[in-house]
Amino acid sequence: MSINWFPGHMAKARRQIEENLKKVDVVIEILDARIPYSSHNPMLDEITDHKPRVIILNKMDLADERETDKWMSHFKRKGQHPITLYGKMNNIMNKIEPAAERATAEIFERMENKGINKRAIRAMIIGIPNAGKSTVINNIAKKNIAKTGNTPGVTKKQQWIKAGKRMELLDTPGILWPKFEDETVGKKLSLTGAIKDSVVPLDEVAIFGIQYMQQNALEDFNKFYNIDITEDTEIVKVYDKVGISRGLKMSGNEINYEAVTLRIIYDIRQGKIGAYTFDKVEDYNEDH
Repeated sequence: MSINWFPGHMAKARRQIEENLKKVDVVIEILDARIPYSSHNPMLDEITDHKPRVIILNKMDLADERETDKWMSHFKRKGQHPITLYGKMNNIMNKIEPAAERATAEIFERMENKGINKRAIRAMIIGIPNAGKSTVINNIAKKNIAKTGNTPGVTKKQQWIKAGKRMELLDTPGILWPKFEDETVGKKLSLTGAIKDSVVPLDEVAIFGIQYMQQNALEDFNKFYNIDITEDTEIVKVYDKVGISRGLKMSGNEINYEAVTLRIIYDIRQGKIGAYTFDKVEDYNEDH
């Protein structure tokens, strides 16, 4: 599955991030807890690596809790400051603010030693489209200042937001990178909704999701659709069984394969079948 997707507003957003980095003390990166590796934009490392980093593993309610714990340890080993949450969680600043304070402690200690008065922590929020960034920001600000939606790329411009007792946040548009070299990364991004459905072959994405379920969550998959497939059941037979179970048929009683594709993607994406983490820590070493 080859995807080349780099809209003009994303190139502009990268330039804006580079220009505004000097204004902030810490970078807060929002990742999808289901795909912590795949939802990390490697392009942003080139321009933000010199800043302290708070990692938000968002959508924790849709991810496997045991895998999330492993990823938390992974980011701590890298010297970053990870936290977990979901966008509409109550009092999320009670988790974000302490992490930002830990990440910037040395910066403000140096400022204090120079006799500089304490000021608000200035943070830049970054993340790929549809990682839940706008929902988190709206929760923080307690009003809808950031547009939200299930389609990637809704946020188009930067804005400052007062947050908590001593933070100012600079929102940025979600940015994907120019090309996905790893085909599996592209499929994971699409399966979780980070790429617009209109630019990817959805049948390949659904097949990827089915194969993941066959290998990792077969019992859940069978129970949810009330079917009886095995790890080795051919994909077309899986489509047939899901189509029959959900009544997704066309005239002539034929299975509507397009409808099955959309249903499977939707059910996995929304956590209807269960909570899963598609990126496993052990698959990625510290340098990967």
